[in-house]
Amino acid sequence: MNFIARRLIIALITLFLVSMLCFLAFSVIKGDPATSSGGIYATSEQLDELRRQMGLDRNIIIRYFDWLINFITGNTGNSYNYRGETISSLISQNLPVTVSLALLSLFFIIIISLAASVFTIKKEGSLTDNIINFFTAAGISIPGFFLGLLLIFVFGYTFRIFIPANLLLHDENFFNFLGALCFPALAIAIPNAAILTKFLRSSIFNELNSDYVRTAKSKGAGRLYILRRHVLKNACLPAITMLGMIIAEVFSGSIIIEQVFNISGIGRLLITAINTRDYPLIQALMVYIAFLVVFANTLADIVIMIIDPRINQARKIK
Repeated sequence: MNFIARRLIIALITLFLVSMLCFLAFSVIKGDPATSSGGIYATSEQLDELRRQMGLDRNIIIRYFDWLINFITGNTGNSYNYRGETISSLISQNLPVTVSLALLSLFFIIIISLAASVFTIKKEGSLTDNIINFFTAAGISIPGFFLGLLLIFVFGYTFRIFIPANLLLHDENFFNFLGALCFPALAIAIPNAAILTKFLRSSIFNELNSDYVRTAKSKGAGRLYILRRHVLKNACLPAITMLGMIIAEVFSGSIIIEQVFNISGIGRLLITAINTRDYPLIQALMVYIAFLVVFANTLADIVIMIIDPRINQARKIK
């Protein structure tokens, strides 16, 4: 429990520092939100009034703590660009798409990496093993946005399996909505699955060369039995840490993929907010992304500690 409490405290401190840096960074960079909101024909008196309404005439430290208190209490404020829309409503409208895309990507990542890792271990050194290793290296090398463009060209325009930029609403037909997300999810999943496959395969090989595996073989246990009952569990422990980093990459990487596939999610919302200098919306979205990154890594550490009690015992000995 002490370890979990420490990890949660560290996570809260990290989020506090990230929120402060985001707020200060967007407060000191060049550009005036009032000018972006009022337009080029706004008079100086109108711009001063807009700055007063936006709170830009107050001290930056006071503005930050006011924003932080409001953010913690659930009052995220109003958007500069989307008049009459609260930030919380904008995020809630776009969040289901991004979360669905991320969860589908994680599903593909876990299935692909587990299947590829186990299959290559069973047929180590074979032609199939070499082919999978080749595609793993290629998947690591190809950027997600380029893979997305390639999927659009091949399966969208050439074979016409799906219509690019045609995303159904999730509350109308959920299964068709997930089907439309398959190719964007694959664009995110394939590079990350290649990384996890490489990492998991290396962990499995290390476990197969361990003393307990040689002991089990000497007792007559088969390779598949050892792999299923012992090796995979131990090999997955370091892979969970990598998976925590991949989860953060999936949520943050979906920003680019949403642009490539023209998906209206958190990523599109963030890009629009940056282009229009919508600072309150940018700050809220940056904290949201930071929360996902910190949460994923903290959860991975806690899960590893729960699965393998030896880690906790080693900390107590130290």
